[in-house]
Amino acid sequence: MTGKLMSNRRRFLQSAIAFSSLSLTVGGGCGWKLADVRASSSTGGTSRDQLDIYTWTQYINPELLKTFTAQTGIKVVASFYDSNEVMLARLQAGGGGSYSIVYPSDYMVQKMVAKGLVTRLNHQRLVGLENLFPRFQNPTYDPDNSYSIPYSWGTTGLIYNSEILKNPPQDWEYLWQNKELLYKRMTLLNDVREVMGAALRMLGYSYNSKNEAEIKQAYEKLKELKGAIAAFETDAWRNQIVAGDLILAMCYSSDGVKISQENPKLKYVIPKSGSSLWTDTVVILQTAPNPEGAYSWLNFILQPEVAAKTSQVLTIATPNRAAYEQLPKKIQTNTELFPPENLLQKCESIAPLGTTEEIYNRYWTELTSS
Repeated sequence: MTGKLMSNRRRFLQSAIAFSSLSLTVGGGCGWKLADVRASSSTGGTSRDQLDIYTWTQYINPELLKTFTAQTGIKVVASFYDSNEVMLARLQAGGGGSYSIVYPSDYMVQKMVAKGLVTRLNHQRLVGLENLFPRFQNPTYDPDNSYSIPYSWGTTGLIYNSEILKNPPQDWEYLWQNKELLYKRMTLLNDVREVMGAALRMLGYSYNSKNEAEIKQAYEKLKELKGAIAAFETDAWRNQIVAGDLILAMCYSSDGVKISQENPKLKYVIPKSGSSLWTDTVVILQTAPNPEGAYSWLNFILQPEVAAKTSQVLTIATPNRAAYEQLPKKIQTNTELFPPENLLQKCESIAPLGTTEEIYNRYWTELTSS
């Protein structure tokens, strides 16, 4: 959900993990009482009957697609990526011509706007922006939500097997202090900014450091740990930790909370020194072949009923205050999903670094290829 390189966030679609795309059409409404979100055009045009979405694997729920199709008559075809960088590279290479909707993380929205890849949203065509929590109504990465609407948010942390690790991890330094115990049974995200950021944070620096000496220091610390790491994984760790092949994995809260609920021996923890705080968003591409359908999709997911249902089904934190108020108390008070403010204040959103990103990428290549 780095976002944040958000790079990879995420939970697999349980009913379609083996597939790279999913297409669903149906006629049932799944029992949700929802507003009419059928597309309408000021020019009198009609929407096309297919909407192609490019998103993270954990963000599409079959029942959600069925309901949208029942309301609009639009078939949704979803394709998936596991990192913001993979998504951006595909779009820049011309491979995104069929997509109307994409789910970039916060920092990636800034990059895509700068590259002219996304369209400025017409707020007069959107219903429900006022339902967002205040801090999501004017985010620093996209003032006034000019190009994006927030979909979910969360943290990056560690999930571990509590039956094996009797002294649970509390901070990033745990990985270095226990690398023999964790040898080849831990994974880190396949995400340069998340992994380098965690090392920077452990050293007392910012996730967004532009100081090459600090970045190099983080690289050197990770090099010390490299031999004990089983792999840099964003998705494959899930089955491995459930099966017992892994003891610990760096992950996004959207994954960690979901898996810990399904497997009580697995626990998710946010490092106490702080971590990344990410927001995943939804944008309409400048080249969208179905902008009418895209606006229908945005209005659909902005509905409090839909956002609340999505939060429960996908175990993600919603930025929609009206939806949050509909959640069961046990979800509202889940501090892994909705962390306390004193911990959030120690977390940082990953930001674009300009030419400094070349330094990160150089060290990342050295780390992962050695």
